[in-house]
Amino acid sequence: MQAEQQEAEFLRSYNIHDYDIPLTSVDIVIFTVQNFSLQVLLVQRAEHPFRLRWALPGGFIDIHRDDDLQATALRKLKEKTGVATPYLEQFAGVGNHTRDPRGWSATFPFFALINPEQLDLQSGSAVEDTRWFVLDELDQTGPLAFDHAQLIQAALQHLRHKVEYSSLPVHLLPESFTLSELQHIHEIVLGKNIDKSAFRKRVKEGDFLEAVPDGWRLGSNRPAQLYRLKQLQPLVYFQRPMIGR
Repeated sequence: MQAEQQEAEFLRSYNIHDYDIPLTSVDIVIFTVQNFSLQVLLVQRAEHPFRLRWALPGGFIDIHRDDDLQATALRKLKEKTGVATPYLEQFAGVGNHTRDPRGWSATFPFFALINPEQLDLQSGSAVEDTRWFVLDELDQTGPLAFDHAQLIQAALQHLRHKVEYSSLPVHLLPESFTLSELQHIHEIVLGKNIDKSAFRKRVKEGDFLEAVPDGWRLGSNRPAQLYRLKQLQPLVYFQRPMIGR
């Protein structure tokens, strides 16, 4: 009991501002697939530093409003872009004295997946513009703010590794889709072709989809069955990587 009382007294008198603390933020790498290409969402900064440069959406942690890092990510995402994302995952933690000219800085980056049909982009606080960029064409935008070019590449590497072993790309699709559309999304994200029979076998074994009752995609060929993600099955992991062809 005495030790607990001593600790309580210590915490009452402890002041975090007695010590130098780093700038602490989150950044969000938001991926989507549009026009047969993998794209990332960037915002154009309206304030210094790096005013008018393109950057990832994000911002500082608010210790009075945010219960955890994910809460910060969701709040800043909504404030700066108007986007609410169905899938969000932290993939790294980065900190040093060079990434932000204002001082020693640490960021906890997340990556997010979203279907473009769910979007109604808005330019929020401290943002001049909000726009999708094709990943392969990012070098045409000029230098990004901070170390955001490196964060995007790290997120892409993490995304592709995870896609090799999971059902993650389903979050890039609308609520209902065909198996061919799901395979095509995998191929766009991975940047390679996938063996069709092996892919269908993998989907069946994963048991994360269900057929949409009376749901069919009509086209020039025979109708294709529509599927949707099963409830309580947001992510399925596989033991073997995706098979290419």
